[in-house]
Amino acid sequence: MNGDAASTHPMWFLPDHPLVVRVRGLCMPYPEAVEAISHGRCTFRAGKRQFAIVGVAAEPAVLFVPDDLERPVLLESDDVFVPPYEGAYGWLALRIEPEAGDWELLGELLDTSYRLVALQRQLRALDARDA
Repeated sequence: MNGDAASTHPMWFLPDHPLVVRVRGLCMPYPEAVEAISHGRCTFRAGKRQFAIVGVAAEPAVLFVPDDLERPVLLESDDVFVPPYEGAYGWLALRIEPEAGDWELLGELLDTSYRLVALQRQLRALDARDA
């Protein structure tokens, strides 16, 4: 992990928090995925672009980039919301607890999020791995 802005922001969820550990398990298998601390949160990136962020105002949630066509349906769920800052850039968040929650849904959302921000070479590596 690198630490951009880590020294000026308190951590919302420590890197060994059960939520972070579960999200890490979903994110790190992607080609060239990187975990980084940014503004007190664990983030997961495909190259330089983030595809997952853990925590919203210390609430157990995971932020992701949604597919535009799925966005309206996702917002019908009580567990999905527009996060305060990142929402202006199209991000959504899913409330989820480490012990309970729809981890299959989160996995699908993170897969979409990764695919929307990944470079072509990363997508080719993902497709080759999944073939």
